[in-house]
Amino acid sequence: MYGYDGSYALAMGAKYPDRFGLIRPFDPLSETVGAEVEEWTANPGVVGARIVLRYVEIEADHPGLDQVMEAGAAAGIPVNVLCTSKVPLFREIARRHPNTQLVIDHLGLTQPHEPPPPDEPWAELDEVLTLAEFDHVAIKVSGACTLAHEPFPYPDIWAPLSRVFEAFGFERCLWGTDWTRAVNLLTYWQGVEAFRVTDQLSDAERAALMGGSLERIYGWSPGAAAAGG
Repeated sequence: MYGYDGSYALAMGAKYPDRFGLIRPFDPLSETVGAEVEEWTANPGVVGARIVLRYVEIEADHPGLDQVMEAGAAAGIPVNVLCTSKVPLFREIARRHPNTQLVIDHLGLTQPHEPPPPDEPWAELDEVLTLAEFDHVAIKVSGACTLAHEPFPYPDIWAPLSRVFEAFGFERCLWGTDWTRAVNLLTYWQGVEAFRVTDQLSDAERAALMGGSLERIYGWSPGAAAAGG
């Protein structure tokens, strides 16, 4: 499911077109990656592409990265980027491709698969926040609850998250639970409810964070495909 094969996503998109917008990862080291992205974007329900910088050694001017970014821009879809520990590389990519909508995955932070959370889970946040200078960069506020040291409803996440919201603005912040990676740290209900009932967000901020910004950035909303939108 976490490889480069998008067949599972396509199958689920075909089965539940009113529920899923489709994104799949691409290997920037593939010699045919540009054509692969172009082929992907022709499928119904596709809303984005993804690259994982964390596990590859690559420079910002690598032809494969250029091809992914250019294909994304040409198709009008965002490119999600897992840039944990690779923020300087992401910054150079953002500079090279101002016409490509980029989305930082997982808050740009190292996040655990098992408890406990890191001792300093927000240690890399200052560096991540420098990316807010690029207007074409948004950020997924996904997996935030897995970084909490306090139990549900995770009150200690709000001070660092307020810095994310201030830097990027709610119009560039996208909530997510990071399910199913988070299965050993919290339930799906907890990941939703921590944001749904908090008094740290106004109704307008919550609406933007938990759907409005995503609908605008990805050009998609639940039910859109089934309705022919």
